[in-house]
Amino acid sequence: MPTNRNASQRRYPPELRERAVRMVAETVAAQGGERHGVVTRVAHQLGIGVESLPYWVKQAEIDAGKRPGTTTEERRRIAELEKENRELRRSNEILKAAARTQLAIEHARLANWIPGMSGRCRCAKPDVLVRQVDTTS
Repeated sequence: MPTNRNASQRRYPPELRERAVRMVAETVAAQGGERHGVVTRVAHQLGIGVESLPYWVKQAEIDAGKRPGTTTEERRRIAELEKENRELRRSNEILKAAARTQLAIEHARLANWIPGMSGRCRCAKPDVLVRQVDTTS
């Protein structure tokens, strides 16, 4: 099973969830729209937790456009984008650290090659050294 699924998706197969939601919808329609006790009754009939089924019914209504909210597809896409954003931020931090390291290495190399510096740096920051090197050429 994929690790990104929540506990209810691992515990109950999708077919059972679809059947339970369909049974709730059919029972509510047969009772003229009266929902009181239907979800609990269907949950007990199918051996499903009474906390899970109301969420499934609500999410099915959102997915069908009968209720406002974030659809399952939108939730999946948001999670995917958040993951990509985390990865890009991490990559960006790695690149920044690599650039700082490379700049420090270049700074040390230039400090040893500039006449009169003999391994010591007169500047506080590497970008100051680069400006000093640029103005002397």
